This record gives sequence, structure tokens and C-alpha cells, in this order.
Amino acid sequence: MKILILGGTRFLGRFLTESALKRGHEVTLFNRGKENPELFPEVEKLIGDRGGDLSALKDGEWDAVIDTCGFVPHVVRESAKILAKRTGHYTFISSASVYDELESPGIREEHPVGQMSMSDAEEMTEGMTNLPNNEYYGELKFLCEQEVEQQFTGHSLIVRPGLIVGPYDFTGRFSYWINRVAKGGQVLAPGRKDKRIQFIDVRDLAEWIIHLVEQQQSGVFNAVGPQSPLTMEAFLGECQKVLKSDAEIVWIDEAFLLENDVGYWMELPLWIPDSERMEGFLSLDIDKALGKGLSFRPLSETILDTHKWELGNKALERKAGLACDKEQVVLKKWKNQ
Repeated sequence: MKILILGGTRFLGRFLTESALKRGHEVTLFNRGKENPELFPEVEKLIGDRGGDLSALKDGEWDAVIDTCGFVPHVVRESAKILAKRTGHYTFISSASVYDELESPGIREEHPVGQMSMSDAEEMTEGMTNLPNNEYYGELKFLCEQEVEQQFTGHSLIVRPGLIVGPYDFTGRFSYWINRVAKGGQVLAPGRKDKRIQFIDVRDLAEWIIHLVEQQQSGVFNAVGPQSPLTMEAFLGECQKVLKSDAEIVWIDEAFLLENDVGYWMELPLWIPDSERMEGFLSLDIDKALGKGLSFRPLSETILDTHKWELGNKALERKAGLACDKEQVVLKKWKNQ
């Protein structure tokens, strides 16, 4: 197949490109040429900016396009329109953040989503091309889905991942815990030991997406793992085992953490307090994806490979994680209360 990837050199895009090449496909990348430009010298690279200069996409034909970096509806609309007559299939990487009413576990693909009018979205995003940290990220992603489906009716694949993890993840959310457990000592752990968490190895996600693209699969799919429920306690225990760490896990009450200004999700990754009533966000139903071949490597492999990558990239700034000094202060307060 001839596959066009919008993005293609960072994290998920990187592994989508690798997977497609390994399976013998002809890959073309469209991006600004600024992120890891040395990667994949064997593939055709079209230089442009999806928020402005799309001229490089006006020629050529592809069997499929994979959009890894669409956040703003009007930007996605323009790329979808320009490719509609020369591409047979469009895959859009959306997000589990589209869902609304997150109180209950087992959220399926037909679950209610956050709503925003297109006019409000247009006003909010005027002149903008990328809003990954916007308050209305989920609502905008859903509008992007609709733009794709309008241009590729019956020929669009919408993938809604949860937290994507593994090597080359620059956010630091998953790797915070790996680095922290590897360091040892007393490790602050949040809330209930039995709280369920979900994430997916970027390599498993990429391989599965390429598999669906080969089948020209259409429809909407949740994409997260693992296959069986995983608790925070089990995850941290696996980190201790794989990394051969003698770290002591200290579980601290959620109310105490909030009283001491410990932020959830980004400052203390994978933690969302019960008081937020978002149990469903980390317990999506993935039966539909499993039925289409989604599979997972062992958690131990994801932990070990991420740790190896982190060891070689210690100087990189991470966006997530609890500062060491703050962790020690909170641990001391908890002990002395």
C-alpha cells in the first residue's frame, strides 16, 4: 500500500512509520521537517505546514492517510478536503478525552461525548493550528472526527487512545513512575491501591493501526490496555520487580494529597481522585478493538524498554511528575500527622 502519514517522526508517528515500512508499505511523510528530520531517509518527505502551506499535498495519490496530529477542526477539514479525491481511506488519531459523563467504568464507543458548536470552535481557534493542552481538547477532537467522517464517509477510521506510553514519550507521565521506583527510597503513591489504570504501549498501538489500515477498516475504536484490569498497586509492584528496586511504596490518602496541593494527572501521573468522578476515563471498554486484533506485549517489556530509553535521555525536560523536594515534604507531613 501507499500510505501518507501526517506527522510521522515523533512518538506514535515514528512507530507508525516503522511498522508500515516493516510490513512492506510505501510511506510518504508530510510535516514541517523540524522534528527528527534525519529519521527514515528511505521515505519520501513532503515539507509543509498543515496550518498553512498544504501545497505539497496537492499532487500524488495514496491508498490511505494516517493523521497523527490533528487538533483543530478547521485545520483537519482542510487536509481532509484536499486529500479526499486522491486517498481511499483516512485514519484519524483522536482521544479518549472526547467522552463526557465519566462517572462509570466500561465506556464504549457510543458513549456520550463532549459537545461544542462548530461556530464556537471556529471562534476559539481562529488563527491557531495546534491546541494540545486546551481546556476543550476533547470537544475539539470530536469535531475533528466529524470533519474526517464528512469527507471520507464510510472510509474513515477513528482511533481513540487513552494514555500512550513507551520509548520516546517526552511527556514523562508514565516514565515518572518508572524513574521514581528505579531511584528507590520511599515512593509516594496516591489514594486507593485497587484503583484501576489504563495505558497502551505506543508500539502495540502503531502495529494495530497499520493492521486496520491494511484492511481498510472503518468505524470508531477505543484503544487502550491492558486486556485485563490493572490496578495502580499491581503496576507499581511490576515496576519494582522488573527494575529490581527496593523502593518502599507509601500510600497516601487522596484528601491529604489535595489538601497539600498535590496535583493529579500531570504532577502525579495516572492519578485522578475519586472526588473528580472520572472512574470511566481509566476503564474504557476495549472489546471492539480486541475483536479486531488489538494485542499487548507484556507490561514488563514496556517498563524495561521505557527505562532503557529514559537512561539515555536524562537531560530532556519532562512535562509531568512530582518534584522530589515536594514529594519528601508531603511524605514527612503524612508520617508526622
